[in-house]
Amino acid sequence: MSLLHAPHAIGFDDAPFARTHRGDVAVFGTVYAGTVLHAVVRGRVRRDGRNSTDELTRLADLAGEQLGVVLLQGIALAGFNVVDLARLHAQTGRPVLVVARRPPRLERIRAALLEHVPGGARKWRLIEQAGEMEPCSGVYVQRAGLSLAGAQATLAALTVTGRIPEPLRAAHLIAGGVTRGSSAGQRV
Repeated sequence: MSLLHAPHAIGFDDAPFARTHRGDVAVFGTVYAGTVLHAVVRGRVRRDGRNSTDELTRLADLAGEQLGVVLLQGIALAGFNVVDLARLHAQTGRPVLVVARRPPRLERIRAALLEHVPGGARKWRLIEQAGEMEPCSGVYVQRAGLSLAGAQATLAALTVTGRIPEPLRAAHLIAGGVTRGSSAGQRV
């Protein structure tokens, strides 16, 4: 995918939740045309569940036909509800770009999944299939359906403040603000 213009994008983040919480967790998506917010969508995924890929597909479909790229802040939502990047790419027909400030501690994640999470072996395979995170424009990325050059262009087109693209920044702030009553003081 070549991104010559500011892309239409949707960025997803989950709402904060208590460590003891079981059940569904809200997920927010912000739809952008370049750096301009156009819409907000809301869904739910199960804590440590298996429905994140299908729910993100449903929410991305609400963003419309002009959607160019799907952004995630990490490969899992609601604890360990791991997104199948290849399937999300296939189901939406859009490139998927996972963005993180630093590479994950894979051994800790693997141990937690295999020792404490139902279906952890399957979820670990999804993480392995996604490939290692690569340094890109001051952050780390995983991608499906997008070249590294395309990822760099996407980040450049969508990042205004700091290193995190606006759709992810806004989704994070909205998720925290709606859940806690304020997003003040949150690190984005």
